[in-house]
Amino acid sequence: MTSTLLALVLILFALSSQLLLASAYASPEEVVDTLGKKLKAGVKYYIIIPSIHPYPKCPTIGLGLAGIDEPCPLDVVAVNGYHGFPLTFTPINPKKGVIREDTDLNIKFSTRDTVCPRQSNVWKIDNFDFRRKQWFVTTGGLVGNPGLETIHNWFKIEKYNGAYKLLHCPTVLPNYFKHLCKNVGIFVDEKGNKRLALTDVPVKVKFQKA
Repeated sequence: MTSTLLALVLILFALSSQLLLASAYASPEEVVDTLGKKLKAGVKYYIIIPSIHPYPKCPTIGLGLAGIDEPCPLDVVAVNGYHGFPLTFTPINPKKGVIREDTDLNIKFSTRDTVCPRQSNVWKIDNFDFRRKQWFVTTGGLVGNPGLETIHNWFKIEKYNGAYKLLHCPTVLPNYFKHLCKNVGIFVDEKGNKRLALTDVPVKVKFQKA
């Protein structure tokens, strides 16, 4: 192999390595709202569950709060007929102003008008419900401070079926810490409450600016 050909091979190898490194460290795709605009940290949005039936045959499904088994903390529920309470999203790096897919974040209802005024409206996964065999999404979490004590407070957004889905699959700890990794879906309890819970089947969601 001539020196010129060898130099060309080395240059091509270096360029391909740089391209592979760039793709490996590329930022995840930005999440967009119903108008196609970037989802921004700290801005209020509604999480809307699209109906499988064409509007107006079926009402809007939004997310709200309800005291199911105890008055406080309040649990996250899906409610027909309105947009629910507005929410804000805070990524693990609070300096990042845009919400991206597959990135750990906190979700918080921005309303203070609840029966639990001293309770945080930050989402978290509740203790396992042995009677119903479910992990439910409740409130009372903390924003930030990633660690073992706050591991239940983290959620992610991923593309799903032409929209998005929510999941609880935190990566805020090193890989050797095994933790829950499941979709957020809807569990209908014995009283007909549509509760957000960790399920095998995710619920499709969209984000509408409040």
